[in-house]
Amino acid sequence: MLPLTTPPRSLCLLRLSAIGDTCHVVPVIRTLQRAYPQARITWIIGKLEAKLMSLLPDVEFITVDKRAGLGGLRSLRAQLAGRRFDVLLHLQLALRASLVASCVRARVRLGFDRARARELQWLFTGARIAPRSREHVLDSFFGFTAALGIQGRLLDWSLPLPADAQDYAARLIPGGVPTLLVSPCSSHSLRNWSVERYAAIVDHAALHHGLRVILCGGPSALEREAGEAIAALARAPLINQIGRDTLPQMLALIGAATALLTPDSGPAHMATMVGTPVIGLYAATNPARSGPYLSREWCVDAYPAAAQRFRGKAPGALPWTEKIEEPGVMDLITVEAVRERLDALLAARSAGRRLLASAP
Repeated sequence: MLPLTTPPRSLCLLRLSAIGDTCHVVPVIRTLQRAYPQARITWIIGKLEAKLMSLLPDVEFITVDKRAGLGGLRSLRAQLAGRRFDVLLHLQLALRASLVASCVRARVRLGFDRARARELQWLFTGARIAPRSREHVLDSFFGFTAALGIQGRLLDWSLPLPADAQDYAARLIPGGVPTLLVSPCSSHSLRNWSVERYAAIVDHAALHHGLRVILCGGPSALEREAGEAIAALARAPLINQIGRDTLPQMLALIGAATALLTPDSGPAHMATMVGTPVIGLYAATNPARSGPYLSREWCVDAYPAAAQRFRGKAPGALPWTEKIEEPGVMDLITVEAVRERLDALLAARSAGRRLLASAP
């Protein structure tokens, strides 16, 4: 059955959420499109995530309201009635996602290997990717293309941005003004750094490096309150855009910035899509598994210290998916450590510009 001996005519990918994980799906789809240019690709995705990912061309999107319960499943089943795919790529381990997978008819139902197929995913698939351990989430997704027999990967995250998104970014960052973008919040509150420490970095970026500083994020009360607190504590001026843009506009803004400062969050992976380096703040989660794929060198990695303090073990002795979401864990990340990464990133950027200027 696998690897495929003939190109499939239709593929269905199932990954509902979250924003960061759907960012990892984009290069997988680009790889599939290159390998199977005639295949029809369908992506079953959450409604929020579709607001960004629907920019991806030549893909059919079927959205699922994750709050709709059994009614949503009945609606999806009716929508897919009479359809059969050559391959289903079941990329999500949550039981809720597997119930969605049960609505999809496919000749090949491909899921994770037995060891990784948590929450009974293995009951909803008939084929498995090769067993691997301790790899980045994106690398685990590429296990699906390898199982189909596709050689190589296309690390292409590009999405065509609408004009209003590009205009939005150009208004806030005119003429490529060096800018630090700060997205202070994850949806998991115990992954968030303190507003006092963010304010200290805002001041360092603005007063020491002359950077424009913009706060960005979603419209939740948690994010709005964090943004207001950072703005009140910072001595340097900043622009607070939290809750004031769409996902495509935020992606364009991230793309126009010099760097992004954020904890383990969706914007960290959105930055990878547009080539913006990320100063990632990691203590509650392991950046080797879930960090920004192209910015590991700029991350502050306090996960080993967190593992020792809160679990009494080295990271290698913990399960690969272990999250250390404990009160105070993010306090292991110091202002000095973040300042050092920002300074190093800006120095590398400056050195790169000098190198380009001196090239014949």
